Amino acid sequence: MSQEKSSAASTDAAEIRMPVLFVGHGSPTNAIEDNEFSRAWAATAAAIPRPAAILCISAHWETVGTHITAMERPRTIHDFSGFPQELFDVNYPAPGDPTLARLVQQTVGLADVRPDAAWGLDHGTWSVLRRMYPAADIPVLQLSLDRTKAPAFHYQLGQELQGLRNKGVLIVGSGNIVHNLRLVSWQDTAYDWALEFDALMQQLILAGDHAAIMDYRQLGESAQLAIPTNEHFLPLLYVLALQDKQDKVAFFAEKVTLGSMSMRSLLVG
Repeated sequence: MSQEKSSAASTDAAEIRMPVLFVGHGSPTNAIEDNEFSRAWAATAAAIPRPAAILCISAHWETVGTHITAMERPRTIHDFSGFPQELFDVNYPAPGDPTLARLVQQTVGLADVRPDAAWGLDHGTWSVLRRMYPAADIPVLQLSLDRTKAPAFHYQLGQELQGLRNKGVLIVGSGNIVHNLRLVSWQDTAYDWALEFDALMQQLILAGDHAAIMDYRQLGESAQLAIPTNEHFLPLLYVLALQDKQDKVAFFAEKVTLGSMSMRSLLVG
């Protein structure tokens, strides 16, 4: 695929205003299992316009400063251990798009976005996209999470990406609203506190109360248990920041499993 063809600004899809997605990616094995979550991801991809390019904010790329992948051919990163060999054998050979990476750098004013040629696509990105776009023929970029910044920064940075929606770019936040690996139970079950926080977040999202969501530490004990560290929560803020007044929100894969992991995902737009 030539760079001219891969660039988001040079395709027919650039005429389409894209929705925005937050996907609860859960266990890496969702990439190879035919289950209710992988089927929901595939169905969502089939229901929205085909993007010219995809920009993913994954929980699994934390940096100091903000970085964007800018290589022609990002590698598939197997950033986990203890899983079946079949998962390590997966390759997701989607192209990159250096032209789009430069556009993102020019678009963002809140941070000095630095081009990255080393990272690639981690499992927060490819485990989901493999089910949504199995042909791996859409350019994919990742934007990192600056671990030194507060939630409000990530929300404001997300707002600056708004114009990309009009260029055929599908922006995907990949994480989990409830994510506590210290309390995980390898069964299809859910703790009461996890259900409580997941339901509260649904209510706040539907109410458009983004301020309360950003200030999640004030939401009680269930929030402390649901978000012991916030890297899986922050991608949601990018997606909510991109919601316009006319954008509706639809939920999919609405389930808490493994005791302490919410798979709740949402489509904005």
